[in-house]
Amino acid sequence: MRHRLLLSAPALLILGCGQSDQPADTDATEDPDAALIARGESLEIPGDWVVPPGDPIVHATAGFAKILCSNVFLSGLDPDFAAANTGFFSSPPELRGAVTDTVVDHENRRVHLTLPDGTVRSAKVHGDQGCVALPVGESEPYYEAVAVTPNLPDPETTPWPMGDMLSDDPFPEDVDMDKVADAVAAAFDPPDALTAAFVVTHRGRLLGEGYREGISHDTPLESWSMGKSLTGTLMGVLIHKGVYDLWQSAPVPEWQGEGDPRQAIRIGDIMRMSSGLRFRAPQDPDFDPEVGYADHIYVYTGTVNSFEWAAGKDQQWEPNTVGRYRNSDPVTTNYLVRLGVEQGLGENYHQFPQRHLFDKLGIRNLIPETDPYGNFLLQGYEFGSGRDWARLGNLYLTDGVVNGERLLPEGYVDHVSTLAPAWEADGRHQYGGGFFWVNQAGQYPVPSTAFFMAGAGGQTTLIIPSHDMVVARLGHYSGSGPGRQALNRALELLMEAVPERR
Repeated sequence: MRHRLLLSAPALLILGCGQSDQPADTDATEDPDAALIARGESLEIPGDWVVPPGDPIVHATAGFAKILCSNVFLSGLDPDFAAANTGFFSSPPELRGAVTDTVVDHENRRVHLTLPDGTVRSAKVHGDQGCVALPVGESEPYYEAVAVTPNLPDPETTPWPMGDMLSDDPFPEDVDMDKVADAVAAAFDPPDALTAAFVVTHRGRLLGEGYREGISHDTPLESWSMGKSLTGTLMGVLIHKGVYDLWQSAPVPEWQGEGDPRQAIRIGDIMRMSSGLRFRAPQDPDFDPEVGYADHIYVYTGTVNSFEWAAGKDQQWEPNTVGRYRNSDPVTTNYLVRLGVEQGLGENYHQFPQRHLFDKLGIRNLIPETDPYGNFLLQGYEFGSGRDWARLGNLYLTDGVVNGERLLPEGYVDHVSTLAPAWEADGRHQYGGGFFWVNQAGQYPVPSTAFFMAGAGGQTTLIIPSHDMVVARLGHYSGSGPGRQALNRALELLMEAVPERR
């Protein structure tokens, strides 16, 4: 079936694409922070920006095609609903009206969007690698799809968390289950919060959950930059296997020339968003959209080799001196993950997350997506279910050990939940290691020792060690404002319902 969408008339071009990946209540504001900018300027290494080539509307339309493809064919959403409510970060609604013809091809699982000049941007489901945006004029990505099959028992007959069969045993008497139920209800109120999934675990056990109509516990949903924390987890697995050391010089091939100053950048610096690479992002305090399209968005929408683009950037600052939220760092880490899997372990890169992480946690419905060259775009292109994000969060409540097997190095959880030095020097008590946020600035109404995965549009997985709790909230992008308020109300109730660890 071919489904055509009714979209609004063309709108004004806005280059500061979409909502920030950062949680709403941080110190990063729309008005530049003078002290933050001044400190960065005082430490800056001279150099020039390289603006991504191409037309921003053409790039944004590639993002739109991929977003429609994923939300329709992976999440099962109605195409009109998906066009109106999902994926604004790499495809802002202000630009979607430029599309003159939209075809959602259900039979071939493809999306084709036409612009006024006749340019067509397309995306397709590429086997088990989810949806891939295609370069202009291409009908297929530049790599063969790889089958990825979970090696897990039947979820309906396997107890949680390795399966979905839940225990009937009562919860501890000091847990107020009525307030837990109230918290789950609060997460979905008001309806325009568009909360799609809300999952709460306590001591690893499923405590409460809820889903929007049409969504179930195994529906993959847009997760955005929570994938950065997944990237940090995959690197943690490789570090534990001895492929890398957290504090070694990052062995990016493009940086190995004699005298290249980027050899001073350590893997741990990159995963603290402190590499210092010159890579423009809308989250930069001094971001100027008039300069041109942002690198931060281009690695989603440019349909180029994202690893080569990020690795080709020079340094703006010495590593571990200035903290900036930029996709250069998770993209480069994903590059190292690919090198580590293929060259270090001699294994299949696309099967690695499922075999070495997801199968260990009971995750069946988390789909990492790629660029046309087969590189995982886990800075934000992945779809996962609420329960699967909760499963990943629980790995960090158990010090990286699951079913008696250590998956993450000893001390890694402490590392990711500790404020990054460069961010502290900037006066922003927000970012930790391993691409996790920390709650030291009180972004959420939970203890300051909490840390979390965060993605644009209100995607959140909170790890709250003081209460042995994990909370995963996923929602449709357009509801992110009221969705954040609903999440805060739910968290306040959960803090009353579940006592602190004794």
